This record gives sequence, C-alpha cells and structure tokens, in this order.
Amino acid sequence: MKIKPTVYNQSMEPETADMGQELQAPPPECIICTQDLWKSYDMGGEQQVDALSGVDLAIQRNEYVAIMGPSGSGKSTLMNLIGCLDSPTRGVYWLNGHLVSALADDELARIRNQEIGFVFQTFNLLARASALHNVELPLIYAGVAPAERLERARQTLISVGMGERMSHKPNELSGGQRQRVAIARALVNRPSILLADEPTGNLDSKTGNEIMALLDNLHAQGNTIVVVTHEHDVAEYAHRVVHIRDGKVAWDEKTARAKS
Repeated sequence: MKIKPTVYNQSMEPETADMGQELQAPPPECIICTQDLWKSYDMGGEQQVDALSGVDLAIQRNEYVAIMGPSGSGKSTLMNLIGCLDSPTRGVYWLNGHLVSALADDELARIRNQEIGFVFQTFNLLARASALHNVELPLIYAGVAPAERLERARQTLISVGMGERMSHKPNELSGGQRQRVAIARALVNRPSILLADEPTGNLDSKTGNEIMALLDNLHAQGNTIVVVTHEHDVAEYAHRVVHIRDGKVAWDEKTARAKS
C-alpha cells in the first residue's frame, strides 16, 4: 500500500521559515514532519548538486520506519537532516513540535541532545570507559545529577540485556554487546526518536537478528524508531519503508508486518 505524504501549512511557502514568520505546527502525533526539504551543495562556479530535492515526509509517534536507498540516493543526507546534524538549504522540518529548520547551530545541538538517540554502525563507544560510563555520557552533557544519571544508566543497560556487563570496557565485549551498549546510550536521555544508521552493518547475521529483535521490542514499548539501511532484511523489521531515489521520496509503503 502506497502512502501519500501529508503536507502541513499549505498556505505559506516553505522559504518563509527562514524569514522568521510563524508557521502552523503539525499535529502532536506527527513527530517528524518535513515539507519541501532541500539540501544543495555549491560545487564552485555555477555548478550545484541537489542531494535532496523537495522531500515531504511525515512520521507519526511510535512508528517504526525504515529509510532505504542505494548509494548516492540522498538517504544519508536525509538522515543527517532528521538527526539535526545538518541544516536544510530550504524547506520546513518539524521535530516533536520544534521548527528545527529555523534554528541556529547552538539551538540545533540542544534539540539534538534532547530529542534524538543515535545508534551508529561503528558503535562509537569510548574505548577506555566502561559500559556504564559510556551510557552515562549523554546525561553528563544534559546536566543530570550524578546519583540520578548513574541509576538511569544502570536501568537502561538492564533493559537491553547488559545488566551483568556494566563494568566491562568495549574491548571486553562482543560486537552485539557493544551495539546493545550503544542502544542503551541512545535511550538513556529518553529521546523522542531512536535514529539507527545501519545498526547491523558490523555484525554477523545471527547477532544482527538479535539487535533487530531488540529494536522490535523497544518499538513495542512505545519508542519511535527510524532505521536507515540498504539491507532489505533489516528494512523488513519496520512497519513502513520510505524509498529514496535521486534525492526524492520515490515510494512509501507499509510492510507485511504492518499489514499482519
């Protein structure tokens, strides 16, 4: 079943977000909403490359969505914009009620820390820190008191099956265990969305299936999950797949799991 994108604030051009004018916010249940989102790069002279060309995307609270596309399709650029790691050239992006497409870099960093939990293919754990300290780090940046952050880090590690490995450093853990620690770190700040970039890319198939089962369980608990991948077997865990081609949404469909 193809999904028609929902467009908000139709009475106003998207460029007005850059002019400081007020835009109509999407409904609260729409946690990620983009309208006519572009990302262009100046290659010198009069040459310009459009990595994204007018993307309209609406992701509802507690959805499990996979974003797919071949190399060069624009899916990584879209992930960077959704994750507030970059700003669009033009267009509108709302994240959990925040008009992030109009924010300055320092405000963008604050929203990123509050609203998004990242899971990377390469884990990105501190080599000399224990699993517990790795999970504590986002709470340190958020200014959470030591006693509270320690307890939250412990409970989050327990929730991903790492309760008995808290004192272990990354080199003392398997690849799957490292990814579980990375997922705990992404969850500990209670973000609005969990954004996973090729979460099984460095894992064998058995361990990869275990990590995807964990993400499935987290979704069942009420988390909004967005997975960026080029692997069809990973995308099949999602309830919806958004296909990106040539910087646009080529098609958007429910998966068999959503239909069952």
